[in-house]
Amino acid sequence: MKRQRQFNLPQEQLSQAANGVANPAPTESRSVTNILTGSHELTVVGYSLAKGMGAGKHIASDVFTVAGYRWAIYLYPDGKNPEDNSLYVSVFVALVSEGTDVRALFKLSLMDQSGKGKHKIQSHFDRPLESGPYTLKYSGSMWGYKRFLRRSLLDTSDFVKDDTLKICCTVGVVVSVTESPNSHHVAIPETNLSQQFGELMENEETADITFNVAGEKFYAHRLVLAARSPVFKSQFFGSSQEQNNKEIFVGDMQPKVFKAMLHFIYRDTLPDMDEHIWSPPLTASPPCPSMPWSMAECLLAAADRFMLDRLKSLCEARIFQSISIDNVCTILSLAQSYVASQLKFECLKFAASNLEEVVQSEGFKYLKENRPSLQSELLETVARFEDDSGMIENSESTWSHDSDGFDSNSTEAQV
Repeated sequence: MKRQRQFNLPQEQLSQAANGVANPAPTESRSVTNILTGSHELTVVGYSLAKGMGAGKHIASDVFTVAGYRWAIYLYPDGKNPEDNSLYVSVFVALVSEGTDVRALFKLSLMDQSGKGKHKIQSHFDRPLESGPYTLKYSGSMWGYKRFLRRSLLDTSDFVKDDTLKICCTVGVVVSVTESPNSHHVAIPETNLSQQFGELMENEETADITFNVAGEKFYAHRLVLAARSPVFKSQFFGSSQEQNNKEIFVGDMQPKVFKAMLHFIYRDTLPDMDEHIWSPPLTASPPCPSMPWSMAECLLAAADRFMLDRLKSLCEARIFQSISIDNVCTILSLAQSYVASQLKFECLKFAASNLEEVVQSEGFKYLKENRPSLQSELLETVARFEDDSGMIENSESTWSHDSDGFDSNSTEAQV
């Protein structure tokens, strides 16, 4: 007698079957793989001056972001490998951010500046890939061409115009998303909190405090100011006698500077910074009293006064963009006065790198006569800078050499 097979179903399924309940419908999902692309153009001005910097030394673009990963273009004017004897220009794109197994496609274009559109392009977007996209294993991994173009051809080509060349890089990052037909998506609008608080600043009806700055009145809200500034918090909700005042007089500050500070407090952004102020704070002692202060410099003083740390950092970054041989000592003195440590550090480095020219400036003479301790700190930084510069240069060249594990005869390489 043939023995029948028995199936032991879970009790829940037996109960559903007995009650006529249908089996659950099959589910499904779909995996979609796409490429998210982004491009960046590097313009190299003064290309002829970059030649001779040495094999393995590169010019780097600013960092750009594609699909959440940060990238940079590296141009080697004398080539990446010493074995090529500076006969070729090398071009690479590097993964700068932390990431593992980032799969991507690349296109490198040396732009024709004659208007003929005859760009030199190396691309994977328009050709089949037998093994799929390239995989960059870690931060610092690079892909590109050691022998992108002979330098003798580049120097006499339409790729160079007015001693300037342009390199465009397109990165396509492979991303996969699993979709379900039953999934629902709710559109979430972008935040407009900054705009709403900005409108609140302009609403006189809801204000509960008035500031009188050199006769000009500004209306504000105690809670907002207290949340942003420890100084205002102590002033309004501490033991200060001003906590019950409806109007507060603010001295030693220009109305336009106070207005700019309120703009930051309510919007968390910088206002227009192009304006200059001829009357700096009375407590300031700038190296050149006859020179106007920039709005960023005045706001730096205000940020220090009201303990607005983020505003101070934003002003430091803006002021640093204008550093030059003529004003670095002036800005160094400013940074010392208002405890702008990041700006002071950058000023010291800049002055140490350009000491021969800096010592001839009026600002350096001011430091010698009025702030000798700050001048001494500058000279000490110069000594440390000279001691460390050789070590830094050696470490950079070693990294460039060790990072290339490919055969020097290949024209295309992934590092």
